[in-house]
Amino acid sequence: MNKELVIRLLKYRRILTQLKSLGFDRVFSNNLGDAIGVAPALVRKDFSLLLLGGNKRGGYNIDYLAQQLDSILGKTHEQKIIILGMGKIGSALAQYRGFRQGDFEVAAGFDLNAKEITPECPCPVYEVSRLPSFVEEKHIEVAVLAVPEENSADSFKLLKEAGIKGILNFTPLELKSSAQCLVHNINIGVEIENLFFQVVKNGMAGLDLTEDELYQED
Repeated sequence: MNKELVIRLLKYRRILTQLKSLGFDRVFSNNLGDAIGVAPALVRKDFSLLLLGGNKRGGYNIDYLAQQLDSILGKTHEQKIIILGMGKIGSALAQYRGFRQGDFEVAAGFDLNAKEITPECPCPVYEVSRLPSFVEEKHIEVAVLAVPEENSADSFKLLKEAGIKGILNFTPLELKSSAQCLVHNINIGVEIENLFFQVVKNGMAGLDLTEDELYQED
């Protein structure tokens, strides 16, 4: 499956959880499409591709659909993650309620100054030296990296050597994936700059500028 399809399936799954909590037992393609901003036809195409049945009158059974999506997405058990770097970003992520909605558990946080972390943190916080044994004992495969830039390289090496297979990287340093460890880089500064560019681009589009004119150098 391509990345775009996987992301849509994850969004469908979250919407199903919300609908179930509201007491619904069936859902239609237009409901899911409206919720994630795609056409109902694309929802039906996605489910048809995965052999997930439904009908125009009755829609899809939420329990069945959720169970099948969990199986397809490998979400058959609660998934545990760790956070390395419990500063402002790491601590905020540890308290993010969306993890629970996605059946994630922040098993622990790790920091060089673990004793100084706020007691309001909802997960246990340990010294970095405990990370390798914790990962092995709890069978942790995914980590969030939120350390200062100067500690990024060493922390990345530590996670890989501990056996982590996937990293969500919030440090400014662009880290590279390998066959043993996949990395998803989240550079908030770059994302904001890109958003500003898109806003400016949309404004210029109203002036009927061509794409060549938009990117023309001074």
